[in-house]
Amino acid sequence: MATSTFTSFTHAEATAANEQHFAGLLPGEATTDRITGVELSLAFLPLKTAISDAKVLTGRQKPLTEVAFLFAEIRTEAGLSGVGYSYSKRAGGQGLFAHAKEVAPELLGEDPNDIQRLWTKLVWAGASVGRSGLSTQAIAAMDIALWDLKAKRAGLPLAKLLGAHRDSVQCYNTSGGFLSSSIEEVLSNVQAAVEQGIGGIKIKVGQPDAAVDIKRVRAVREALGDAFPLMVDANQQWNRSTAIRMGRKLEEFDLVWIEEPLDAYDAEGHAALARELATPIATGEMLTSVAEHRALISAGSVDFMQPDAPRVGGITQFLKIMALGQEAGVRMAPHFAMEIHLHLSAAYEIDPWVEHFDWLEPLFNEKLKIAGGRMIVPNRPGLGFSLSDQARAWTTDTARFGSGS
Repeated sequence: MATSTFTSFTHAEATAANEQHFAGLLPGEATTDRITGVELSLAFLPLKTAISDAKVLTGRQKPLTEVAFLFAEIRTEAGLSGVGYSYSKRAGGQGLFAHAKEVAPELLGEDPNDIQRLWTKLVWAGASVGRSGLSTQAIAAMDIALWDLKAKRAGLPLAKLLGAHRDSVQCYNTSGGFLSSSIEEVLSNVQAAVEQGIGGIKIKVGQPDAAVDIKRVRAVREALGDAFPLMVDANQQWNRSTAIRMGRKLEEFDLVWIEEPLDAYDAEGHAALARELATPIATGEMLTSVAEHRALISAGSVDFMQPDAPRVGGITQFLKIMALGQEAGVRMAPHFAMEIHLHLSAAYEIDPWVEHFDWLEPLFNEKLKIAGGRMIVPNRPGLGFSLSDQARAWTTDTARFGSGS
């Protein structure tokens, strides 16, 4: 009869074995740096004027007057630092800050290079409230800071660390085309953007009277000329029948895309529109996980996917979405956060667009350059931005963990 041998473990040995199983190998010679401090800050960027899109006209939201930003600054014992951000429009800023404060201490003592493992560690630290949505948007600021730090360690712009396909990305402007602006204001904003070197213009649609939308789009198209790239954005406020009717009416304007014609989670409806309309369909900015983007791409719902790195959990998750999109041959136009998305778009295989929002410029000491319709990837290491004194002045809460706290 076979004899079995039972080995007794102390509690400490069992704990170490358990940690090794779930966290990977214990640190060895390859670990040459560790995280010593994390600083979080919550800032509110005020907009010069309240802005409205179709969600406001349908009564679902109030006009937007400010944007909340969660900044994460991570320091290491080697003297390196990285900065990242997440954000929320209207509600949610305080929630992002609160969740980030709870999980940030998990980073202390860790090797900052192990970004995928650290993302997993952070998400499981707060998994009781979910692994998408607000919890991962809070993690995003720290994940982005880790990627910034990693690229700085290499002495490379993040785009080059990832492997760039291009050193500039075609860019379009959104911030001048909201429904709260009169058509005269929109046309003035369009002219200013074109003179600045912008390569495309996007305006909002979704008026209760469809004729008003058509009139505004026609005016902008005539101002730009037939060849200049023009996009429209309905911000999820049409139903399927309205989206079909409007899509067909808009075909005469030769749009680059129609954005968010339907609810963000209506993959089937977007797929039907993509089959029926000549104009490409763009959506995805409101999704908060890789799985949601996978469903959208698998259904054939998008010609242009529009992931948002702060919303999906950071650069680590965004790279997974990029891989899905490249495999499916989908074009990409990330939403907002141009300081981050410029680098990611430069590393995307299929020629993408990046969205220009001048709202964010006061937050940073550096300004992105635009020339010939394209946004230029900066040659500065990392993401290439640092927080301005104005960002510090708009800060309402801070939390520090580790050395220097």
